[in-house]
Amino acid sequence: MTERHPKISRNAAEEIAIGAFTFLAADEERMSRFFALTGFDPAEMAAIAREPSFLPGVLDYMLSDETLLLTYCANANLDAAWVPAARQALGGNTAFDAE
Repeated sequence: MTERHPKISRNAAEEIAIGAFTFLAADEERMSRFFALTGFDPAEMAAIAREPSFLPGVLDYMLSDETLLLTYCANANLDAAWVPAARQALGGNTAFDAE
């Protein structure tokens, strides 16, 4: 049995991913963990953020940590089912593998 996600447009998916990154960036501890797990440093962010794989990667990162995901969704008043749907809508590979 496959899990079904709501349908979402690419623009809406990008908005969710940008919201997720903004959520991370608003908290120093969250951003520090993001940098630690992705291997990025703040000086690289401007270049990395322009890559087409960045937004899907942010969503992969969020999906790798259920507590973080649920906190983001509560903060954004967003049903958690929209995040994997957004990730699917963005398609493609990511710039990093969150572990």
